Amino acid sequence: MNHALFITLEGVDGAGKTTHIHFIEAYFRNKKLPFYMTREPGGTELGEKLRQLLLHEKMDALTETLLMFAARCEHIQTTIQPKLDEGIIVVSDRFTDATYAYQAGGKGVDPQSIDALKHLIQKDLEPDLTFLFDVPVEISMERLKNTRAMDKFEREAPSFHQAIRTTYLELAQSDAKRFHVLDGTQSIPAIQEEIKNTLDRLTL
Repeated sequence: MNHALFITLEGVDGAGKTTHIHFIEAYFRNKKLPFYMTREPGGTELGEKLRQLLLHEKMDALTETLLMFAARCEHIQTTIQPKLDEGIIVVSDRFTDATYAYQAGGKGVDPQSIDALKHLIQKDLEPDLTFLFDVPVEISMERLKNTRAMDKFEREAPSFHQAIRTTYLELAQSDAKRFHVLDGTQSIPAIQEEIKNTLDRLTL
């Protein structure tokens, strides 16, 4: 196996990603495979500063998109690509699919603008596997009410979250080889068994 796998986790807020991040971390640790967990926006010192702006400050949707890619550029150049070059598995909580879902799907930014930025920043870097945690919006919204203080995206109207979910499912349909859609309404053990089986096939 080529250890230098790039895996991303996507889904609407409240879909259950966070619940399973520790499981994925434990999976690679138990397999004694070199791995690195990271997130977007963030993943670097600069990226974490931009994260605070992106999650809490009001701004134009295109400005938001440009800042997302600024953080992503730093993330790729200083963390993701160097780790992959070292043969380390990189697992990122969100990546460019989130920009298509949130900024294009949710806020109406032209997807062609995102395409251009993606080409500029990522070159040919693409995830090897993307887990999409999918739940109906009414369930994700209910989960959000029962968790931490919500950021500006989490506080958006249900229609915003529905547009994000729809965009994610369209992305998954258009790239079925890369995406593995997980039904987030299943029990946690059932979801984790599905994650394990998928990772087993990838890491054999």
